[in-house]
Amino acid sequence: MVEPTNQAATLVVDDAFEIAPVNDRLFGSFVEHLGRCVYTGIYEPGHPTADEDGFRQDVVDLVRELGVTTVRYPGGNFVSGYQWEDGVGPKEDRPRRLDLAWHSTETNQFGLHEMAKWLKKTGDNELMEAVNLGTRGLPEALDLLEYANVPGGTARSEERRANGADEPFDIRMWCLGNEMDGDWQIGHKTAADYGTLANSVALGMRMIDPDLELVVCGSASHEMATFGSWEQTVLEKTYENVDFVSCHSYYWPRFDADGKRDMASFLASGVDMDRFIHEVASFIKSTKARLKSDHDVFISFDEWNVWYMNEEPSKNPEGIGNWPVAPHLLEDIYSAADAVVVGDLLITLLKNADVVHSACLAQLVNVIAPIMTEEDGPAWRQTTFYPFSITAKLAKGGTVLEPKLDGGTMETPRYGEVPLVNSVAVRGADGSVNVFVVNRSLEEAADFDVELPAGTAASSVTATTVHDDDPWAKNTRDDQEHVTAKLNDSARLDGETVRVALPPVSWTAIRIER
Repeated sequence: MVEPTNQAATLVVDDAFEIAPVNDRLFGSFVEHLGRCVYTGIYEPGHPTADEDGFRQDVVDLVRELGVTTVRYPGGNFVSGYQWEDGVGPKEDRPRRLDLAWHSTETNQFGLHEMAKWLKKTGDNELMEAVNLGTRGLPEALDLLEYANVPGGTARSEERRANGADEPFDIRMWCLGNEMDGDWQIGHKTAADYGTLANSVALGMRMIDPDLELVVCGSASHEMATFGSWEQTVLEKTYENVDFVSCHSYYWPRFDADGKRDMASFLASGVDMDRFIHEVASFIKSTKARLKSDHDVFISFDEWNVWYMNEEPSKNPEGIGNWPVAPHLLEDIYSAADAVVVGDLLITLLKNADVVHSACLAQLVNVIAPIMTEEDGPAWRQTTFYPFSITAKLAKGGTVLEPKLDGGTMETPRYGEVPLVNSVAVRGADGSVNVFVVNRSLEEAADFDVELPAGTAASSVTATTVHDDDPWAKNTRDDQEHVTAKLNDSARLDGETVRVALPPVSWTAIRIER
């Protein structure tokens, strides 16, 4: 009997062909007032590890380990009905409000000041603030900007100082609303109406601070019926006054006609993200040409993740008398396969670092998140924590090299024929080569080679792999380290070639010192 052979793939690394430097903002995340992301997630005053501000120190430590750089806040769908004034001032005076987006009650015990303090404690991370363009508009956005960024001497800035922040927050990056193309959004608008409003808000905000970086809403999904026409209309109206257009996309293994999960397409989710990015980049390019503009607009992929949308954990509370505080919502428990897909999406973002200058894993704690907590209990890492934290650690400060990848293909129901292996190399500031690679095959291992530039004298190679023989294996409160990143001892140097064996359904990071 002839033994089956592994698939083979080769990545050629060439220092002469660069895509772009890695922008630290690629490793952003997202905190929304949704479910338990804030309350009993990052903020739980009664928790045994809580500090004087009510922040869970166990979560702070994990966020630092994760390597997050930027946090988008406070939404999300939540922001389209949010009154920012509710979340400042003495806590005993803050009103409780109905949150229509997630059918919950918002206590407003956590707001802008608390977020700014928390970010300092998690590594002095950057705040990406979103303004409400659903139920509010230009006056409220200007008030918030004055409150946050003007040093003093005005009504709103002095109000901030009276509330305990003598120095301004100096928020540089602002989102002009959220998913305004979606009919689920409070204050949903047409592209023309939203583009007109967003442009007026951008112009007004720039009259206070011309150097702000502004993000205009792109499509909430690659599958939106208005995708493309939305971007073209909105960019036409706002192009000269914004710096980014947003992309949002979530992936999960959908059910096929036989009621089985389409795992092949799910493992190739990076193919769809890549197409989405290239199409939005083409709309940006065509708008720039049409307007004969010298201004550059980039992509902020400020919501991306695996999310088992429309399944049981994602169902909102219902009923006129049922508006709970911080309900368990969107608490997907991730598998080894989910972690591999997250790794594949990270590779895709890096491969497009020339046009994607910002990205946010949505979300950070409890809600479709890499970090889980239990009220009054522990915090732990989901499977998806590992590819994000390792990629952030190895890729920050580096330069993405043009991937020259040769390997087999696999057939998928949704995307047709796709590469079996997806990979990218990042040259570190220290001269190291850091390669990230996924094997999308459900059954076949792959022999993966990295061909280094001629004359390279590599001194060592280390490979770390996320994989489990059961692709559905998960980390839970009682088994927190079932799926982790483990040393892949197959990695070896063979002259100017690095050779690594990739298990099926796996993500691997390879660090080559030279």
